[in-house]
Amino acid sequence: MIRLSLRQFRIQALVGAILLALAATYLINLGGEIRAVRDTSQLPGQYGQTMLFLATGFGLVSALIGAFWGAPLVARELETGTYRLVWNQSVPRRRWLVVKLTVLGLASMAVAGTLSALLTWAAGPVDQVTNDRFSGLLFGARGIAPIGYAVFGFTFGAVAGLLLRRTLPAMAMVFLTVIAVQFAVPNLLRPHYLPAERGSVAMSADAINQARSLGSITGGPAIGGIAIPDAWVTNTSKLRTADGRQLSDAAFNDCLDNAPKTGASGTFGDTAVCLGKLDLHVDLAYHPNQRFWLFQWIELALYLGISALLAAFGLWRVQRRVS
Repeated sequence: MIRLSLRQFRIQALVGAILLALAATYLINLGGEIRAVRDTSQLPGQYGQTMLFLATGFGLVSALIGAFWGAPLVARELETGTYRLVWNQSVPRRRWLVVKLTVLGLASMAVAGTLSALLTWAAGPVDQVTNDRFSGLLFGARGIAPIGYAVFGFTFGAVAGLLLRRTLPAMAMVFLTVIAVQFAVPNLLRPHYLPAERGSVAMSADAINQARSLGSITGGPAIGGIAIPDAWVTNTSKLRTADGRQLSDAAFNDCLDNAPKTGASGTFGDTAVCLGKLDLHVDLAYHPNQRFWLFQWIELALYLGISALLAAFGLWRVQRRVS
């Protein structure tokens, strides 16, 4: 069974090996270029966008593995009826599926682990300067968590193919679902792996000018993009006055629309000066960067656990409903 699975997988393995070799060559060269820059303070400006682009692309790896390796694994056999040949040779259904999941699952882990290790190495100097690996995109393209993403994508794809019994619909559904999960976990689950630390930051004019946004489409004294050193900020309150109350909409809008002209520079100019005089602050929830590897292990365990449940369901389903 193992030899048969390897023969059936040879085309996908060859394509994957070629793409992996090309990616490895690029990342090794990129890592060399980054380490050749003498002034490390210039790294974020030179390679920041590249890191975001690579992280975004890496986020598609698990979806591609699920769609092109996982979904056809069983669905193609069911579509063509070739699974009957194996079962007629006294190979138990569960053993048939276990071997397939194991062989390609290990291959998925190897591909994701290799890419993650290379990208983590290549981006190392940039990450040291920016110190923001905890951000949503970069976290998923570093360390060991991507191994879990690949296993989940592959296992989900295999089970989806088993249920849908059609290759193309399974591929499309798996690709979209895995991307949706990759978006949901960082926003809904990751901030709550451990209780967040709490703190406050005074909103002087300079601090307000360092924010990414001021105000919101729903109105109110909202401010976004507040950062604190060596931490991942997961929640920022609205602007608060010295007594802890939320700044009134009227006071906020007055500074937003009718700030006295001072000729101030900065992102928000006179508005920042106006708000800075009101003795404001924001309350923050954050995770220190020292939790990065702990969160990596938690996320890996989460995805491996979900993958194990999916595999168990697939083994139960193939024993009872496939004919």
